[in-house]
Amino acid sequence: TVDVDQHRLAKKKKWRREDLFGTTLTVQTLKDLERDKDFQATAARLQQLGVDGMTKEERANRRRALDSLGVPDFNSFLAGKLQTDGSLKRALPEVFQINIGLYCNQACAHCHVESSPLRKEMMTSEVAGQCLELLKNSPSITTLDITGGAPELNDNFRFLVKMARQLRPDIDIIDRCNLTVLQEPGQEDLVDFLKENKVHIIASLPCYSAENVNTQRGNGVFDRSISALLALNEAGYGSDLPLDLVYNPLGAFLPPPQASLEAKYKEVLDDNFGILFNSLFTMTNMPVKRFADFLHRRDELKDYMDLLVRNFNPNTIGSLMCLNTVNVGYDGKIYDCDFNQQLGYAIESETGDRDELSVFDLQSLAELYESKIRNDNHCFGCTAGMGSS
Repeated sequence: TVDVDQHRLAKKKKWRREDLFGTTLTVQTLKDLERDKDFQATAARLQQLGVDGMTKEERANRRRALDSLGVPDFNSFLAGKLQTDGSLKRALPEVFQINIGLYCNQACAHCHVESSPLRKEMMTSEVAGQCLELLKNSPSITTLDITGGAPELNDNFRFLVKMARQLRPDIDIIDRCNLTVLQEPGQEDLVDFLKENKVHIIASLPCYSAENVNTQRGNGVFDRSISALLALNEAGYGSDLPLDLVYNPLGAFLPPPQASLEAKYKEVLDDNFGILFNSLFTMTNMPVKRFADFLHRRDELKDYMDLLVRNFNPNTIGSLMCLNTVNVGYDGKIYDCDFNQQLGYAIESETGDRDELSVFDLQSLAELYESKIRNDNHCFGCTAGMGSS
């Protein structure tokens, strides 16, 4: 037993890499982007068409893929499967998800928000303050889900967390963490801050092998991620505080069953690095933004949409995130989900004038109860297999 414990400590010491803390990944990410032909092609297309033009083109590509498969649009498909009119309506909101900015020290290949160090969009203190006001006035909310980009690199992240914890001591505050942010300069006390405020960490780790992680998330990300997980374990995460991981596939296929993959993750991460965590969530890659570009350039979008349609699972409908989640963008606009946000599908006012709602238009999130949810063909991703919600 003593030998086993010593071996475990030696593994942890090797991978803990305290020398990484206080150093930035951003420089390496920017170098990778300069060499990334796919990223450069997308950037050139974005400059030519603009964000709205790119989104329209992406939507048309999905529609053409379904047309070639003889598959109707998502609402019509859903109506046929459920014998309804295909529309979905909101329940009382339970999850308040806030995307506080698109800046990130990484630029992952699958990223549906197209975050990178080049994105400068950030939530202002005024919008953050109004989000807190809505949280205070919305007792049905049980979870505050803060995402990005790398949300911790937004100036208002700590303000949101501290004030939310004061306003609602019982609420589950989630930080969607990329792990490497813990080592960025100026974030040396981030682990202590998260622990002090009892923040629930949901961290991205798409594989337990260095090659796969670095391929999807960038050079050097795996070593930094393992080091960050060990630092979180030292602070009590994975035991006293919740630490969950997220898996998403490296390519155009669905994730394996969650339970068996979680067991494998726990075995490998514990055996190889001495890392503990609570749960693993498997997520289907959504055919939007950076991943949609990836599929379209390789002429794989049709096959991927076919995969999603063939694996439609009616059991996912009752747990779709759009039913009980209110999503807010960095600019304060309100959406049914984070995917709709990236496509510009904001929730509209009920006056019929198509005005897009913002956090400044509401007194409480309960005002959205029973409002109609905006769907489109990317929604096939949330209803395939185990879904992406």
